[in-house]
Amino acid sequence: MDQIGVATALDAQFDDLPPQLQAVARWVLDHPADVALLTTREQARRAGLAPATFTRLAQRLGLPGYDALRTAYAASLRQRPDGFANRATELLERHGDEGDSAIAQDMFAALAEHVRALREPQSVACLERAAELLANARGVFCFGLRSAFPAVYMLDYIRTLIGAESVLADTAGGRGIDALRRIGPGDVLFVISVSPYTRLTLQAAAYARDKGASIVALTDSAHSPLAALADETVLVRTETPSFFHSMTPAFAAVECLAALMTARRGKPALDAIAASEAQLDAFSTFETPRRAKRRPS
Repeated sequence: MDQIGVATALDAQFDDLPPQLQAVARWVLDHPADVALLTTREQARRAGLAPATFTRLAQRLGLPGYDALRTAYAASLRQRPDGFANRATELLERHGDEGDSAIAQDMFAALAEHVRALREPQSVACLERAAELLANARGVFCFGLRSAFPAVYMLDYIRTLIGAESVLADTAGGRGIDALRRIGPGDVLFVISVSPYTRLTLQAAAYARDKGASIVALTDSAHSPLAALADETVLVRTETPSFFHSMTPAFAAVECLAALMTARRGKPALDAIAASEAQLDAFSTFETPRRAKRRPS
């Protein structure tokens, strides 16, 4: 069984797998280079799972063990003229040999690759469909917790600037989910969560769906529990040389969605932006540069 065969089998069996094996399957599908290059124990550590679950997944596919799965992925990487294998190998070597500089270089290389992936036709098509749902919604409810909150805040902030109905469920005082009492048909819940997925976020998405609202999800895997609830899903990559996942691609996707929404709203957006600027000017919100006084000649 080669890498394509493994991925096809995992896709076909995913919904029937127990939760722990689903977590391993998500890791395998989303981290092909790591599957090929890292030991089973290291993969388990990074995924936050027990090594034995990786073996069980491989056996579920009819393989003798996880090493056979890793071998299939390694063979596929070696056949690529240019892929992630060389960059991942350099990262592992430079991390131990070159210190801070290597980590910094690889951090920015990873972020650049993740943002570049958003330019792929499939990703752009997802962004266009998501923007269409958001632009035509009666109202948009923005929900995201922990590291996802700044990105949903950005979308809500820009929607208010362009005069689009928006509600930020920010959970201040534990009342964030109260805003969802008003959600219903014609509304959209814009929601962000990446692994490890926040339980309350998933509950909010399920609630909004039950109330008849549409769901636009920004997440890190087509097999994430959030994607399963969504009408439209925008996928972003999150892995970096750091211990913490990156939210930079999520910000990039949100900024793109904001631009597309603004373009779709047309003149009403321009009028709203002008009104927003006038109100901000009335309160001297922003410090403006002062012209230097000319000295008398």
